[in-house]
Amino acid sequence: MAKKIGVRELKNNASKIVRAVREERAEYVVTVHGEPVAVLRPLAEEQEQQELDAEIAAEIAEMKQLAKEITAGWKSEKTGLEILEEDRQASFERLL
Repeated sequence: MAKKIGVRELKNNASKIVRAVREERAEYVVTVHGEPVAVLRPLAEEQEQQELDAEIAAEIAEMKQLAKEITAGWKSEKTGLEILEEDRQASFERLL
């Protein structure tokens, strides 16, 4: 949870506060006359989230491409789900 600090406290302790943000990943809500006006938080977190979002998007794009390739090469009259269900049923019957 972000700690509230007044703009005057930020001005007087800027180095200390920025160090806490960088080293401790602290977050602050800066206030003027008690009203929130800004948020001070580590930039790296936003960059990490953007990188993660990009990785996720790349993985999804790769899965979609693989799905297209599988669809293009599909030779069976049955769907993959039907084949899987038959295989599961056969495995279950072998256990009995």
